[in-house]
Amino acid sequence: MSSLPVRLADTMKQFGVHVAYGEEREVEGTTLLPVALVTFGFGAGGDDEDNGGGGGGGSVIPVGAYVGDSLGVRFQPNPVALAAVAIPLVWVSGKALARIVKALKR
Repeated sequence: MSSLPVRLADTMKQFGVHVAYGEEREVEGTTLLPVALVTFGFGAGGDDEDNGGGGGGGSVIPVGAYVGDSLGVRFQPNPVALAAVAIPLVWVSGKALARIVKALKR
């Protein structure tokens, strides 16, 4: 079991930037390079009696793409990913602001 974390770490090192940046595509004279936010983690535990376990998980959020055409190279964000990040952020900010205002009124 002790070599499993080492093997997982070695496997993750091999991915490099290819995990976050997809392969370049050419569509009707426009070059696209997809970009994603990639996170992953692993954990394990056990006791002195060889009882233990582990697990891992990950997520990929398509952030957008770099677009290269006659206008030059620019980043085009993915509106769904922006909404998925912005909506919870605005909600949490509103709740925090409400608590601050409530605390200041006391």
